Amino acid sequence: MRSHLLNDTTAEQYRRSVTEGVERVAAKLATTDRPFTGITVDALSPRIDGIDLDEPLHDTAAVLDELEDVYLRDAVYFHHPRYLAHLNCPVVIPAVLGEAVLSAVNSSLDTWDQSAGGTLIERKLIDWTCARIGLGPAADGVFTSGGTQSNLQALLLAREEAKTEDFASLRIFASEVSHFSVKKSAKLLGLGPDAVVSVPVDRDKRMQTVALARELERCAQDGLVPMAVVATGGTTDFGSIDPLPEIAGLCEQYGVWMHVDAAYGCGLLASLKYRDRITGIERADSVTVDYHKSFFQPVSSSAVLVRDAATLRHATYHAEYLNPRRMVQERIPNQVDKSLQTTRRFDALKLWMTLRVMGADGIGELFDEVCDLAAEGWRLLAADPRFDVVVRPSLSTLVFRYIPADVTDPAGIDRANLYARKALFASGDAVVAGTKVAGRHYLKFTLLNPETTTADIAAVLDLIAGHAEQYLGDSLDRAS
Repeated sequence: MRSHLLNDTTAEQYRRSVTEGVERVAAKLATTDRPFTGITVDALSPRIDGIDLDEPLHDTAAVLDELEDVYLRDAVYFHHPRYLAHLNCPVVIPAVLGEAVLSAVNSSLDTWDQSAGGTLIERKLIDWTCARIGLGPAADGVFTSGGTQSNLQALLLAREEAKTEDFASLRIFASEVSHFSVKKSAKLLGLGPDAVVSVPVDRDKRMQTVALARELERCAQDGLVPMAVVATGGTTDFGSIDPLPEIAGLCEQYGVWMHVDAAYGCGLLASLKYRDRITGIERADSVTVDYHKSFFQPVSSSAVLVRDAATLRHATYHAEYLNPRRMVQERIPNQVDKSLQTTRRFDALKLWMTLRVMGADGIGELFDEVCDLAAEGWRLLAADPRFDVVVRPSLSTLVFRYIPADVTDPAGIDRANLYARKALFASGDAVVAGTKVAGRHYLKFTLLNPETTTADIAAVLDLIAGHAEQYLGDSLDRAS
């Protein structure tokens, strides 16, 4: 079995095996004509359940044949222009190359003696991102597994900086459409059940700063401790961007840690046209960015950034076998000193390869294209009497629903939209997401593929309307 270990004696076998796998994937990408096959759980499960993992095939080609049957054939392909559902982007080739390199070398980014140049590359990219944000000369950060972990670490730092042991008195303020990870983080951090204060949003789904000011004042009057305000730079459902300058002013007035969850909107940091939409982010104490959302990177690639590097000490623990305290005096750069994780992939390499091949402007041009596409999609929806669209997009998300001309029952409209989404997914012709607005069911396009066109959007809208109309017609037939 040593023949399967990657080393100097198996380099040629490695080249053949990886090439064979790449060729299979490339062939699949070249021939995929829809984002999904429509396969059901009940149809796919028996194929996987029937595989005996204690009986290996002992042949790479045979395993790839099997993988075609249980995964590649029926995978959901984000690169297809009619995948319009979640915050999954098509990935750029330099990043995929970086993924292949980092997987083979398998550096662990916790300590210098496991990564060497990888440590310095990650630190360089953190500095680059901090500079793009404008956090100042004392800024620092670390790569994470995703926005949820980044938000958790940021709120951990905020909790410690609040300097109270009475966790029950701590309050976090976030908009009513902020990411669920804010509440999840509060629970993981041992805060009380009332720790997260939900702040109302305006008609554009942006946090109301008047309401935030009122809640901060109430917090002070009640003798509670305002721990953090979480402003969102691109909400998951609407792509809405909270009024960052005004929120920053309130945070300064009340002495509150300001965190900006820009997991989605971080693509604006590279934008050539819309960078001003995220003005105010430079005043944050911490920022979440997800390169695997709007920098076109493979999962995972995220980071948490802080204005003051000293605050990262709240995540620092020293172990003699790993990062003893003497290494700090010796100026040995161990990234584990800043991270919630210990063993950690060299995900920074993907972004490094992307910037060195494409440049930041190349990323920004792609993100600008999807923002422009969303604006065109909004115009299509606003002019189409079949649909109700919620807000004009700040990024690349459209939330809408089909409104039949002769049905006024809100519950019936809900069912028609739910059916349309399910039927569309089952057909495999397109994939769209769903959410709720004011208790009613809506559909969602998350546009992150520059290859998607307005013609694709129009075609998918027609498919949605067709499925909804079929459902309503069938419902009338059953009722008669």
